[in-house]
Amino acid sequence: MARKDAPPRWDRKMQQRLARGEAAALGELYDRFATLVHGLAHRVLGDEHAADGITHEVFAHVWQHPDAYDPKQGPLRSWVAALTHRLAVQRLRATETAALESGHGTSEELEHKVRHAAVAARADYIVQSMPAPLRSALERAYFQRRDYRQTAADLGITEDEARRRLRLGLQLLATAHDTGAPPGYGGIA
Repeated sequence: MARKDAPPRWDRKMQQRLARGEAAALGELYDRFATLVHGLAHRVLGDEHAADGITHEVFAHVWQHPDAYDPKQGPLRSWVAALTHRLAVQRLRATETAALESGHGTSEELEHKVRHAAVAARADYIVQSMPAPLRSALERAYFQRRDYRQTAADLGITEDEARRRLRLGLQLLATAHDTGAPPGYGGIA
């Protein structure tokens, strides 16, 4: 059995392959995380073109600095998400600061926009990271406007299990408003 604090094997191997300069590793990493990266960047910036730019920056950073990721600090997915969030918020601040300097808006509006974008990006990350059973229950309840009884019938589970999944999913989403960084978000260079 693996140690509880040991990083996933795939994460360690991917970091080693990137450090050796394997282009195929970058392609595999991109295939696995591009949707997450682009989605988080788009959520923060609200602009498709800017999200494309951040996606490029994230994978360029990973390629140029593979040793910046420390598998002991948490999953590679969390590190990539944190890197994306940091770069997107930097871009948002730069864009909004330029607008501020040209007389459009106030610093309070800028900070509110950045905080709102950070919470939204964190919520997106939480939803994408939660186990499929929780995510599917929340999607039915939210997007399809199903109550717990209908959700239970749709998923073929008991009503108690549907309530448990919905409650746990909502508890996880509620952490999006926490001011601290999510677990595994440290270690970005």
